[in-house]
Amino acid sequence: MKRVALITGISGQDGSYLTEFLEEKNYEVYGIIPCKAPGIGDPGENRFYADLADGSNLGSILDEIQPDEIYNLAAQSHVRMSFDMPVYTGDVTGLGTLRMLEAIRQHQLRTERQVKFYQASSSEMFGKVAETPQNEQTPFHPRSPYACAKVYAHFQTINYRVAYDMFACSGILFNHESPLRGQNFVTKKITLAAARIKLGLQQKLILGNLDAKRDWGFAGDYVKAMWLMLQQDQPDDFVIGTGETHSVKEFLEVVFAHLDLDYNEYVEFDPRFLRPSEVDTLSADATKAKEVLGWEPKVSFYELAQMMVEYDLQLAEKEKLIADLGKN
Repeated sequence: MKRVALITGISGQDGSYLTEFLEEKNYEVYGIIPCKAPGIGDPGENRFYADLADGSNLGSILDEIQPDEIYNLAAQSHVRMSFDMPVYTGDVTGLGTLRMLEAIRQHQLRTERQVKFYQASSSEMFGKVAETPQNEQTPFHPRSPYACAKVYAHFQTINYRVAYDMFACSGILFNHESPLRGQNFVTKKITLAAARIKLGLQQKLILGNLDAKRDWGFAGDYVKAMWLMLQQDQPDDFVIGTGETHSVKEFLEVVFAHLDLDYNEYVEFDPRFLRPSEVDTLSADATKAKEVLGWEPKVSFYELAQMMVEYDLQLAEKEKLIADLGKN
């Protein structure tokens, strides 16, 4: 009999990779997507409309599909945007997790069956770091509305695990990217702009802090760690990252050099893209994940950057072809 998984945020980067991973393991995968606008049709096979800012139909969804595992990936996840929308971010990213946890608790009381829960925590919770690298014992010092909401969700997950004996885990994931990354994230901005510049479709790239350092890995590697957490005998929290730190400037250099370009000729600084409070350096100590889960990243920083820009180069080539056809 197939195991059943429910993924919130299934249409995002991590949701896409996790769906593929679970289906390869013969799961029946269901997903929650943002609420539909009036007049829009059905959400599609194995998909449900729901909103973590509301949560009123979460219980009925759980009762209908009887999930074995739930992966809570949905959030307002853009850090810079969270400064402009702090209340919405707190509601969806923070309280939304609480709504899901409570829906699971009530579902378990009704059905007397266990549901394993994964919460997508974030390295942004460390913020103004107390130590480098950061592990599961490093204190949190969040420096954005997004990070504050994630800290709230993280501790609610721990609270439900302890108070209600729920199988609830948090993965404290450091930055993880892929060709499927959203265009409002800096890595995707860089790879897409570099590809378009290479083909003459764009002249400049405007960015903020080039000195920020992050621990960047491949999203396809990280979804395996999510799954491994829910296969353990006991629930726990794990830091997931590569242990390597690279600056935005280094990412620029690798991407533009791959296309035989010098980023200095095309990149300009704009203070509007700076955060009101910056997180300077994040670096993971994933020793616990390696020892307990047997997890290690496979894709290197350089392979990741080149993978992303090659994908975006294909997109840019299609864009250029359409543009050229329009001129004729």
